[in-house]
Amino acid sequence: MSILIKNGTLVTMNPRREVFQGDIYIEDDHIAAIGNTPATADRIIDATGQLVIPGLIQPHIHLCQSLFRGRADDLELLDWLRLRIWPLEGAHDPESLYYSALLGIGELFLSGTTTIVDMETVHHTDAAIEAIAKSGIRAITGKVMMDFGEDVPDSLKETTAASLKESVDLLEKWHGHANGRIQYAFTPRFVVSCTEELLLEVRDLARHYGVKIHTHASENRGECALVEKLHNRRNVIYLDDLGLTGPDLILVHCIWLSEEEKDILARTGTKVVHCPSSNLKMASGICPVPDLLSRGTVISLAADGAPCNNNLDAFMEMRLAALIQKPLHGPTAMPAPVVFEMATLGGARAVGMEKEIGSLEVGKKADLALVSLAGLHTQPQDGVDVYTQLVYQARGSDVTLTMVDGKIVMEERQLKTIDAGEVRKKASEAILRVARRAGLA
Repeated sequence: MSILIKNGTLVTMNPRREVFQGDIYIEDDHIAAIGNTPATADRIIDATGQLVIPGLIQPHIHLCQSLFRGRADDLELLDWLRLRIWPLEGAHDPESLYYSALLGIGELFLSGTTTIVDMETVHHTDAAIEAIAKSGIRAITGKVMMDFGEDVPDSLKETTAASLKESVDLLEKWHGHANGRIQYAFTPRFVVSCTEELLLEVRDLARHYGVKIHTHASENRGECALVEKLHNRRNVIYLDDLGLTGPDLILVHCIWLSEEEKDILARTGTKVVHCPSSNLKMASGICPVPDLLSRGTVISLAADGAPCNNNLDAFMEMRLAALIQKPLHGPTAMPAPVVFEMATLGGARAVGMEKEIGSLEVGKKADLALVSLAGLHTQPQDGVDVYTQLVYQARGSDVTLTMVDGKIVMEERQLKTIDAGEVRKKASEAILRVARRAGLA
């Protein structure tokens, strides 16, 4: 299958950061030509007046929580987990998890996200990965691991051995599925819900299988205090002492960091994911992004989950990532080109796929989105920098087409691989069932 996208403004994110009006030619799952393209194809799409951008990459999403949108507002992290999220996660069944995942993926496609790193819940992860496979999204995913914690409900408690076995079984079933579109990552929730034995085994298994580790750290002052109480060390120092830090660790939030911890992240090449909406909504704090970037740390952007955000729109994350640093560091902090790089190449580097995704270049995967500039909120256009348009003006609802692996998954605001009506109905039924089971109806 070949697709020719004509007359768009290509925001390439290539090494020269070229932006120009032209054509892009897709052949099967990859970009075959840019600029000097064949004159015809199986499908021709006119992108006049639109930006053609690399697919947006969000390296921290909880698809399992999409059903919980609006049911855990105005709480700080630990209460949010104990009072709402853990009981709801523990009440999932395979069908509710399947439709929760499809609900989240549909929303992601509608706002131009093509790749995610997904943290599932303890049980029924097969159902969520089935949804990932069906939808066509590119994903690194994993069942969450929780073998410790006084406040963890019985519905989520698992033994160390069981957590490790199920994780390995899922990895061996799904890693590399769909021609590599689906990958697996070991996913311990955070230090305060994992034994040291589990974390050490995760370290060794991740190295053995050559996969990522995806976990939270230093999101909340209360969480940090618990880690110090348990281990007499700060969060990142503890992870580094265990040998978990490094290029294959995707570490989410990283708000409350000491100078030593900042140095560890840079020295080890650990990837940091910044979730500004979630951090603001739960009053967790603000990640020291400019400082971390100045040290050479790779930082990407993500929406986190529906009940702590309450949406999965990467455009909102870009805008907030730019704005929240300016009162602290001045108006020139976090310029739009830097933020857009975090949402594209930064995400690609976080998942170790910068040679395959994150920019529009010949030979790379055909993961991209079209963004309309027709709305009044993007006018006037003459003389306006394209990164300004993307970061400060455009919205997720301006995305008119999303493509993953050369397949169109959303066009003209219509999902192509997900039945939106069915998901709407099934998700509404599922949350009522899950909330009753959790005692939160």
